[in-house]
Amino acid sequence: MTRGEDTTGLRAGWERTPEQEHSEAIFPTSSFTFRSAAEAAARFGGEESGNIYSRFTNPTVRAFETRLAAMEGGERAIGTASGMAAILSLCMGLLRTGDHVICSLGVFGTTASLFANQLSRFGVTTDFVSPTDVEAWARAMRPETKLLFLETPSNPLTEVADIRALADLAHAHDARLVVDNCFCTSALQRPLDWGADIVSHSATKYLDGQGRCVGGALVGDADTLDRYVFPFLRTAGPTMSPFNAWVFLKGLETLNLRMRAHSDQAAALAEWLRSHPAVSRVFYSGLADHPQHDLAARQQKAFGGIVSFEVAGGRAAAWEVIDRTEMLSITANLGDVRTTITHPASTTHGRVPVDQREAMGIREGLVRISVGLEDLADIQTDLDRGLSRLKPTN
Repeated sequence: MTRGEDTTGLRAGWERTPEQEHSEAIFPTSSFTFRSAAEAAARFGGEESGNIYSRFTNPTVRAFETRLAAMEGGERAIGTASGMAAILSLCMGLLRTGDHVICSLGVFGTTASLFANQLSRFGVTTDFVSPTDVEAWARAMRPETKLLFLETPSNPLTEVADIRALADLAHAHDARLVVDNCFCTSALQRPLDWGADIVSHSATKYLDGQGRCVGGALVGDADTLDRYVFPFLRTAGPTMSPFNAWVFLKGLETLNLRMRAHSDQAAALAEWLRSHPAVSRVFYSGLADHPQHDLAARQQKAFGGIVSFEVAGGRAAAWEVIDRTEMLSITANLGDVRTTITHPASTTHGRVPVDQREAMGIREGLVRISVGLEDLADIQTDLDRGLSRLKPTN
């Protein structure tokens, strides 16, 4: 049965237990019992499906995985302990010594560090290119290229990559395209529909929506995830907990509503910031003058809840804006119903080498806002406490 997106977020992936509960049950158990030694042997040997051990089989986690896969339009999802655990599990499952990765410059700083500093220790090399320059991706291709990885919109400059073009490029070279869908989620963008092979998530962000739990997920075709990624998760154990999976299930119920509201708030805030005399530049793909506005309008249902802006005066000015806030939460997390504010150059991308950070366009005067659902006027008032103390830029 084909159901609408809102219904899928509320109903998919869950079967009631004999207790007939109206909310998904939590199974906080480390292991599961068997009716006999023969059944245990069949489960462990893969001859019979069923629960074994919560490191790799748990009903609550499975419910989250099934629902997220349905929302993203994928065959299979795998829940993990964090968003970074999802990316690591993917890489450990699909890559080996001598393989090559092409990664967008516009990714979360820890993602860049994973590819540049950790995977390189095991003989996997990575080239970083502009997310919006398809020709740069093509020039970086090698015979040993196995993976193209990107976030779109990018963190924190909201650059929008052409998923279809990069998927076609990857497939022409027998490589896979992986899209981190953290900023949009399935509510605004379904990368698999545009040709991507795998979608990654930090469930910590919008999938939860209230900053309660840490988790991650991968969505894609069942053969790839079951053959290559699941064996790593089963062995190494970067596992999502049942309680966190239950919290994420609750988050998925309101995801579509929240993402529409976040997008409306962010669009209005971006327009306000653009007209503020202390702001030199605003980064939001919903603005008509954003370089990839038309692409974002085709590829996404709305423009998301992340707005970044620059002020003159570098780090001191950016910190002045941040430190003068009284309501906004100073934290690097995003995707919360409460508005958060951070200075990317010293937090999320603080461990990225300066030259690479500058190549990414992350300058010292940049401030990132994850626009929440408070009254817009209150968000504006709080930002203006610091902005009003800066010199006008125009």
